[in-house]
Amino acid sequence: MSTPSSASEELTKPKMTHRQVLEALSGLLLAMFVSMLASTVVSTSLPVIIHDLDGNQTAFTWVITATLLTTAISTPIWGKLADLFNRKLLFQIAIVIFVLATAAAGFSQDTTTLIAFRAVQGIGAGGIAALSQVLMADIISPRERGRYMGLFGAVMAVATVGGPLLGGVITDTLGWRWNFYVALPFAIAALIIIQLTLRVPAHAKRKVSIDYVGIVLLSVAVSLLLIWVSLAGDSFEWLSTTTLLMVGGAVLATILFIIVEMRSKEPLIPLTMFRNPTFTLAVIASVATGIAMFGASVFLSQFMQLARGATPTQAGLMTIPMIAGLLLSSIGVGALITKFGRWKPFLIVGGVLLIAGSYLLSTLQYDTNFALVSLYMFLLGAGVGMTMQNLVLIVQNTAEPTKIGVASSGVTFFRSLGGTIGVSVMGAALAARVTDLVTAGKDDITTAIMGLGADAQKWADTLASGTLPQVSAMPESLRIIFEDIYAQGISHSFLIAVPFAVISLIAIVFLPNKPLTRMTTSERLQATEADFATVSVSQGMDVLAATGSVRTQDAASRDAGSSDSRGTNR
Repeated sequence: MSTPSSASEELTKPKMTHRQVLEALSGLLLAMFVSMLASTVVSTSLPVIIHDLDGNQTAFTWVITATLLTTAISTPIWGKLADLFNRKLLFQIAIVIFVLATAAAGFSQDTTTLIAFRAVQGIGAGGIAALSQVLMADIISPRERGRYMGLFGAVMAVATVGGPLLGGVITDTLGWRWNFYVALPFAIAALIIIQLTLRVPAHAKRKVSIDYVGIVLLSVAVSLLLIWVSLAGDSFEWLSTTTLLMVGGAVLATILFIIVEMRSKEPLIPLTMFRNPTFTLAVIASVATGIAMFGASVFLSQFMQLARGATPTQAGLMTIPMIAGLLLSSIGVGALITKFGRWKPFLIVGGVLLIAGSYLLSTLQYDTNFALVSLYMFLLGAGVGMTMQNLVLIVQNTAEPTKIGVASSGVTFFRSLGGTIGVSVMGAALAARVTDLVTAGKDDITTAIMGLGADAQKWADTLASGTLPQVSAMPESLRIIFEDIYAQGISHSFLIAVPFAVISLIAIVFLPNKPLTRMTTSERLQATEADFATVSVSQGMDVLAATGSVRTQDAASRDAGSSDSRGTNR
């Protein structure tokens, strides 16, 4: 146990200088860049990839959902491990898993293999997402973090704007498989820089206990739910025995998970954290943020290519307004939070923008003026930028220092889970809507095909195969019909995000408005140890003082008795 003097010496040590923080953050920033680049570089190419691998809309959705699913499941696991093991080593392992799986995905010959590798990729992505937040809290206080948001904004700018553009160019020139290899050199550089520059304060070692049963039950519950959402209405009816078994299994696994977590010595997600209103409300708000963030990134790219006939490169350029909104709001709000120490007004504005952006995107048509489309995307991006990282920030501000890992990963987990469920539901709604519209417009499609002459049979066979079409390559008479169909389908799917955005705003309004601390997690741990040591010593002094007082009283009694005895004898 630390003595008061040693603990106070730790607290009086000078904080890291700006240069030291930058050196420590350099590897962290590069690792996040690798993670984001590997994801965004593929986003604009997915319609082409799924078409080349003979996949349908369900396969398209699952290529995204597989990564989000394993990211969501693995995030709290990584967060728990961060409270038990070496965080720096865990972060490096997550990078290796992510990049190797990404490179392996480039060799896929069918959508099943691609989905499998994307699932493994999500395990590494969960580690990078969870551990980056924990490591950041180790070296930067919540109040000071805003001044460094510009760096994270720059990284996000290069990865989120440059990634889709780079992916589009690579797809249009070298082929889509090269998108999966581009992150390898950056990953190697990130591992080297992290090893050389990242210095994480050592935490007290304790006996490790991993909640394996909780991991299995959580995986089963989430997986069954998402598989049901993705396949119901296509592979089987919504009201069917299969639905009953899958939904019932998910509910049963969830109940068992809660029971196990309540009894586990080291629970994967400590349910006691939900007693903290900040954590509970931040979790609710994070679900809507995840739906908006992941849903927009997936379906806006599809909208640009399937509803507006854009190439992958053009689709990357056309989504820049959303990225601009995200970057400007996250950087600007981060600086304002550091300057004024107030966060709640910005989060409320972000919640309002989430609602506005989601609703306006649900009104899109294939011929909507692109200036309006850009405005809608900008509003949604600004809403995500104001809420995404700041929800993690305020949870870290109130969480116990010893539970910073599970608290941070808990919010990230529910954000990823919300995004996963959102993408699955939006994808299922899109597939169902497109099927209905194709059926309703069957006569117009048949007429358009008949007018193609020698190419009529080729396009009839292509559409009958169920493969996701390459709309930009269609003849104009057919292309206009399918652009309208996909525009209606994608805009309909965005409507699903609106009620979740409303719930998010309500949760944000009721968040306790607690000021941000200027202490890092490491300093808070040291302060806790110092307080404990001081209390212990104080209690010890009280015991000694009480003991000394008793002894003094006993001695006085003995002296008085001796004096009386002497007086009587005389």
